[in-house]
Amino acid sequence: MKIECLFVGKTSERYLEDGIADFHKRLKPYADVSFKIIRDVKSKASDSEIKKREGQGILKAVSKDAFLVVLDPRGVKLTSEGLAQQIAGWQEQNRKLVSFIVGGSNGLSTEVQEQADYKLSLSPMTFTHDMTRLILLEQLYRAHSIIAGTKYHK
Repeated sequence: MKIECLFVGKTSERYLEDGIADFHKRLKPYADVSFKIIRDVKSKASDSEIKKREGQGILKAVSKDAFLVVLDPRGVKLTSEGLAQQIAGWQEQNRKLVSFIVGGSNGLSTEVQEQADYKLSLSPMTFTHDMTRLILLEQLYRAHSIIAGTKYHK
């Protein structure tokens, strides 16, 4: 199963970029993970208009046969073990591609939310969209280490 992460805009902080690169490297033995960076909208338009335009960019970039997982604070709240079980389940269902979508600073448009096959919450707390990327990658690595039975999770 391939994993694709769609992020709106570039990561703004070097330390977050370094962390994302580290967990991307750690994931390589377990999963084929790729990134797509969606251009963020820099405009004086309203937040809802920016969110809508970024959503259009996301939907254009999504691979056709992808199983879409959007990160949303109102989504399903899982433990790390629960995420591992969910990923293992998608593997057993023979999902070829799972796309995790992290919106921009204004969140995800209704159109993107409606296309989601699964809504996942990383926490009831709010994180910056840049930090969410790092947390997602760490949790994907943790889930794969649980599936593989390695010591990272302990």
